[in-house]
Amino acid sequence: MALAARRLDRLEALASEIGRAGRRAVVIPCDVTRDGDLERAADKARGALGKLDVVVANAGFGVTGKLETLTLDDYRRQLETNVFGVLRTVYATLEDLKKTRGRLVLIGSVSGHVAVPGSSAYSMSKFAVHALAASLGHELAPYGVAVTLISPGFVESEIGQVDNRGVWRAQAPRRPIPAAFVMATPTAARKIVRAVARRRREVVITGFGKAAVVLHRHAPWLLAAIIRRFGIKGRREPR
Repeated sequence: MALAARRLDRLEALASEIGRAGRRAVVIPCDVTRDGDLERAADKARGALGKLDVVVANAGFGVTGKLETLTLDDYRRQLETNVFGVLRTVYATLEDLKKTRGRLVLIGSVSGHVAVPGSSAYSMSKFAVHALAASLGHELAPYGVAVTLISPGFVESEIGQVDNRGVWRAQAPRRPIPAAFVMATPTAARKIVRAVARRRREVVITGFGKAAVVLHRHAPWLLAAIIRRFGIKGRREPR
């Protein structure tokens, strides 16, 4: 297994945990916003593992705020990581997946189906990932490559601790989400692994997320009324 991300300390800690479980993990520092980084990471992964048969494009963060509080640079920064970072990952590994008839996993979001006030930048990026997965699913089927879109709802993570510039903050702003709506990370991980193993086209993680997607598809007027009636909006930026 190859682990590629910016924060080397996090990668090494995870690699140690995987090693204690009897598996091997290769640590590769990488920034998905830099041209060339993904190609170098893929080369190192091939050298260490021999082949690539599952690729997960997971890097992402969330720019939050109303339109008038954001700038074009905020939107560019959001798309650079969440969209072009995914594309860089795909381009760097596509030929490997064709050779192995492997699996390409794109991490989207329920926000790629349902947009709420204050989340236009993030939702734009995840709607784009949703469209990319749908298109690539058709394009890569003749090569035997399965494309799986993962659309999480509320899952335990640190995304709420990352500000609009992509900087991690020690404390996230409080958000009034009932605990019953938030899925534990290990539970979500198991669901993702199962979906990838079964070569599913898409899986929506969390019951609340599934309900929102169903409403969006079959009763968008009702979902819009709920969002406006209860003042549902995107999270606040951490400071």
